[in-house]
Amino acid sequence: MSGWGAWFGGASTKKKEAPKNAILGLRSTMDMLSKREKHLMNQMDEQDAIARKNVNTNKTAAKAALRRKKGLEHTLTQVSDHMLTVERQISSIESANINKETMDAMKNASVAMKHIHNGLTIDKVDATMEDLSDQHAIAEEIGEALRGGPGANAVDEGELEEELQELQERELEGRMVGGSVPVGERLPGVAQGERESARALYSGSDEADIDKVKHASPSRQEDEEEEELRKLQAEMAM
Repeated sequence: MSGWGAWFGGASTKKKEAPKNAILGLRSTMDMLSKREKHLMNQMDEQDAIARKNVNTNKTAAKAALRRKKGLEHTLTQVSDHMLTVERQISSIESANINKETMDAMKNASVAMKHIHNGLTIDKVDATMEDLSDQHAIAEEIGEALRGGPGANAVDEGELEEELQELQERELEGRMVGGSVPVGERLPGVAQGERESARALYSGSDEADIDKVKHASPSRQEDEEEEELRKLQAEMAM
């Protein structure tokens, strides 16, 4: 069995090496033709020298040398044609071998892609993406549950309104005590809070006096503030 495997493997290797061996053989032939070309050119130079030497003294020898030179030129032309043919064959084999290697690489890539996509379809991809989306949604719900539910951090709008109203009342009371604004200035919707704050601030006064202070005209309030300022200056002078 091993012998059969080696035989088939050897045949495959020989088939793969065939283009390489052909190119090597052609290059060897090209080297031989190149050497032949140089030898012919040297012989032609020798015959030309003989003809020149005997052109005036021995015309018969000179013509014989020229005749041999013409034969060598014909042979040289044939050698040059052979060399051109061999070069074309080498180029053709190299191009064909490159094409074959490229096709083999593309086939291997196709097989690899088929192996990667084995059993993979658009429907399966869509189903997988839907499953991922569902799992993300479940993860979000679990996270919300761990944080105490969707309404854990919800803010009561009623409480916000009450806190805002309380801040408005405190600001108004501070401005009333400091005298920076007229007592009669009111914020919308906090009339009752102003009454309660006024009671806490001016303990012992009745509600009618507080309303009187709140509704006092700005000019009267300014006069009272000037009077208080003069009293304070007089006390400091003493």
